[in-house]
Amino acid sequence: MEIQLWREILLPYEQAVEELKVKFESIIYENRMLGKYSPIELVDGRVKKISSILEKAHKKNIPMNKIEEEIEDISGIRIICQFVEDIDKVVDIIKKRNDMTIKFEKDYITNIKESGYRSYHMIVYYDVHTALGEKRVQAEIQIRTLAMNFWATIEHSLQYKYKKNMPENIRERLIKASHAVLQLDQEMSVIRNEIINAQDSFNVKSNVIADILTNIQNLYKVADKDEVEKIQDEFYTIYRAENLDKLVEFNKHLDIIAQTYRVQSLE
Repeated sequence: MEIQLWREILLPYEQAVEELKVKFESIIYENRMLGKYSPIELVDGRVKKISSILEKAHKKNIPMNKIEEEIEDISGIRIICQFVEDIDKVVDIIKKRNDMTIKFEKDYITNIKESGYRSYHMIVYYDVHTALGEKRVQAEIQIRTLAMNFWATIEHSLQYKYKKNMPENIRERLIKASHAVLQLDQEMSVIRNEIINAQDSFNVKSNVIADILTNIQNLYKVADKDEVEKIQDEFYTIYRAENLDKLVEFNKHLDIIAQTYRVQSLE
């Protein structure tokens, strides 16, 4: 197949990856801006390389004219969560969307692979609008925890190196490592609420401080400099006291002052 034809084939898949990344990343952004916990921590994506597509087609005896139909992971999205409990929430989010249609799901978390691999896979249909018209493509979405992703990344590298001839001692160590990852996820689940509360407090404090500093910076442009310096000194005093409630109250008061000058922060 000519290189130019491959480019035409893969362009919609590249577009699908970029669009899906933006849509899932917006879930992270919106939750954090609203002061809510996001079940999605990170999003990544890739389009399968031509060499990998050809290798898979050869391995599975897929004819060239059936590649797009039978190779379902040309577009790949990886969604990383902090906790195992978040994975079901992400699955529910995807199921409720009307811009993608689920073809099928594979639960390798409940049904762990013999190798120790754990992840939740979904194949979805997604419509892209390209310069050549509308096209429906398939995309694989992998949903896993940070710990699962660390193990899977290492295992994938070793599989690539050894193909199907991985030394038995390395295989055994990988299985032991997968048990450790499972235990880590279980331990993190036990203290999940404590972790989320700590992260929420940190995010609230960060947002409040950013808002205060923006208002002070804006006031410097329009208000009396001596008054603004007093406000700034008051902020530093409250900040050093590490009292979040007082910081929030100070921010509300500063918002009122900034609003009178029409320079209120919208962070």
